[in-house]
Amino acid sequence: MKSVELNITPEEYFNEELLLEATSRVIGVGVNEISHVEVVRRSLDSRRGIRFRCQAEVYMADEMFVAPDFSSPYRNVYDDRRVVIVGAGPAGLFAALHALELGIKPVVVERGKAVEERKKDITSLVRNGCVDGNSNWCFGEGGAGTYSDGKLYTRSTKRGDVSEVMRKFVEHGADPKIMIDAHAHIGTDRLSPIIANMRRTIVEHGGEMHLGCRMTDLLVDSNNKVNGVRLSDGSSIEGNAVILATGHSARDIYELFNNKGWLLEAKPFALGVRVEHPQQLINEIQYHGKNYSPLLPPAAYSLTTQVKTSNKSSKQSSNQHGVFSFCMCPGGVIVPAATAEGEQVVNGMSNASRSSAFANSGIAVTVSLEDVPEYAQYGPLALLRFQQEVEHRVFEVAGGGLRAPGQRLTDFCERHSTGRLNRSNYMGEYVHGELDAMLPPFVCECLRQGFRDFGRKMRGFYTSEASLLAVESRTSSPVRIPRDRDTMQHPQLQGLYPCGEGAGYAGGIVSSALDGINAIEKIQNTIEKKQYTNN
Repeated sequence: MKSVELNITPEEYFNEELLLEATSRVIGVGVNEISHVEVVRRSLDSRRGIRFRCQAEVYMADEMFVAPDFSSPYRNVYDDRRVVIVGAGPAGLFAALHALELGIKPVVVERGKAVEERKKDITSLVRNGCVDGNSNWCFGEGGAGTYSDGKLYTRSTKRGDVSEVMRKFVEHGADPKIMIDAHAHIGTDRLSPIIANMRRTIVEHGGEMHLGCRMTDLLVDSNNKVNGVRLSDGSSIEGNAVILATGHSARDIYELFNNKGWLLEAKPFALGVRVEHPQQLINEIQYHGKNYSPLLPPAAYSLTTQVKTSNKSSKQSSNQHGVFSFCMCPGGVIVPAATAEGEQVVNGMSNASRSSAFANSGIAVTVSLEDVPEYAQYGPLALLRFQQEVEHRVFEVAGGGLRAPGQRLTDFCERHSTGRLNRSNYMGEYVHGELDAMLPPFVCECLRQGFRDFGRKMRGFYTSEASLLAVESRTSSPVRIPRDRDTMQHPQLQGLYPCGEGAGYAGGIVSSALDGINAIEKIQNTIEKKQYTNN
């Protein structure tokens, strides 16, 4: 078997005969001498023409390719040590799956419903405009990532083995192609049954899944040791340790910590809008014209810039801000992602086919404590209060319900109040609203500079065909629950392991999953040390 690098056209990639011919030219052998070409890594390069850059394993005529086995060595843990995991998002689910491999019993507590029931609540939310505070686009089995395209790209490769996360997704029903894609995604429609399969694996091996159970407090003894959680119905669940993986929108957890005097920190986050273009336009920009191959997937983009603005509300005379694309969804839709009444929040998602006529992406501006000194009175919840007030203001300007207010991109940037709106794929009512009346001045100024810069980087991006919808505010947590770098435990609360996006230590499905895996590894090490000491 030979490992080779291929630089081939889409036609060569998607045609088995042409792929064999291209491979034979690279390694200098006849086509008949090759029995199989297995692509193990691929990325699409559109900088000079459209090419697939691939790493492939080539099996010669006397060699046989054997498909990989993605099954994991789970153990039955019915009578083993217990770890309570609060939250069934990526961090919680992958912590639970890895606990089975280590012989630890995971007891998962999730405020929302099973993914099958959650889908019904979301359908009702869209139809009736009423938000269920425990079952929505953010809360429920699978977490917020279940309804955001299932993107599996991360730069946090130092956290652990990314391929192990991919393998577990494939084991539970994902397309094996996610193992080779540089920017893999599953698709919202396919992710839901995968989450349900993970739940079945956990339960079948002796773990527990308590859905529709909201944690209201921690069980803390006189030595500040966490021994379990208390639930909203008054019952409690005990364990040897607690993993707190509640997600970036579980504001009640931050309020609990703040009221109890447990350590919290304000954390910079990002806030902005969701921009929507015709997908055909993005394809033409990224694939250099209208004559691109129909074999190519709907085009994506990633944009970032730095802008300098005068922010009169800040103690500084000028501020440097990052403006960047976030959660880009080719062929996607925009969804209402509020988690409580009186809020307006938008997010993006797409199905596996990415077949919508629209492309959307969050365009966010970095926000730090220096930008909003008037919120300093709220201590560690300062940026959370800022985030909440922006969401409430947008809700009021839009007229309530799930209405998403916004403008055409050029109207906003050029300060034209035309009232005209483009057609949108938002799953709700899209209404005209002046973004300057809803978003802080420094955010608007940054967005205007950012969009103009993006228009220079991507010719055609800056257009009246693009729409801006408000507000994209749940990019990450505005609060961090601190933890010790070595043990991953909270500095005050022994046995509590904050992890994932809700703790402020991850951003996205893969990094959250790796954080959950690392947390259960730390717990295993702590348990083994205690057992060794006792013996």
